[in-house]
Amino acid sequence: MENEIIHLLKKTGPLTGSEILEATDGNGLILWRTCKLSEKLTVRTVGTRYLRLDRNVEGFARLSPSILREFLTFSVVGIKSEPHLLDQRARELMSHIEEVNRAKVELAYRVASGLVSWFESEWPLDNEMCFIIGGDIVYNMAHDVPRPERSTGKMVTGSDMDLVVIVDNEFPDDLMKKLDDSIYTEKYRLLMAPHLKEELDYIVKKMARVREQVRFETFKHMVACKILQEGALLHGSENLFTTVKTLLRTQGITTKINDLEKRARVFRRDAEAYLLHEDPEKIKEESSCLFFPTEESEEFE
Repeated sequence: MENEIIHLLKKTGPLTGSEILEATDGNGLILWRTCKLSEKLTVRTVGTRYLRLDRNVEGFARLSPSILREFLTFSVVGIKSEPHLLDQRARELMSHIEEVNRAKVELAYRVASGLVSWFESEWPLDNEMCFIIGGDIVYNMAHDVPRPERSTGKMVTGSDMDLVVIVDNEFPDDLMKKLDDSIYTEKYRLLMAPHLKEELDYIVKKMARVREQVRFETFKHMVACKILQEGALLHGSENLFTTVKTLLRTQGITTKINDLEKRARVFRRDAEAYLLHEDPEKIKEESSCLFFPTEESEEFE
């Protein structure tokens, strides 16, 4: 396989993992191993690794992108003797990722600001709310690789938009439900629009729910806190957003999340070593979670 890849790259120049996989029609794991272990090829990965929580791994902590997603979407493979070509293609890839990320942030902001404008006449002026965006987007790691949306199976355009809407405890319940219903309508519109095909995952909750979740007692609590810890203010009350971030810090959640990320980096190092050097025939089916992506969907169910 190494010779096949080198022959391909001499004709085309550096390619992403997915482009090589498509051209060779090979096995993802074997292709990744071949490129990583080759003395004649170089794998250049762009972007950031960040914490992902996964029930399928011990301790729940792993890194995202997964090994497979990182290789297919965020890595460029080139011939070691041609580093200038690899540098150029890596810059092009990073530029594309930034463009995709920016478009998704702008779309999420339009949704949030549009909802606020729609409800402006009904919104109690003394109540606070904020839209927090999380997931791939906050790490500038959104991608546009088509994938099936988990509830409908409909193909969507890459990374979803994770939106957490927090309101204060005095926020009227009827208006909160109306807001939830309106976001769901937007979710359906984004999913079904042929020119968009975007997935919006969201949850609307009061600060009382956040205070319950920072007890960090269950896996769902952990996922909710992790999303809030990484989240960035998209729209709404800076005061309420600061209150959430302060609560995470004072309750020790920030430290716990940082510890989980350190464990995830060790787990990733060990997983890569295992997958690179173990006999492929001996890599058991239950070890596939080490290689493939997972979804943090529990907060939005």
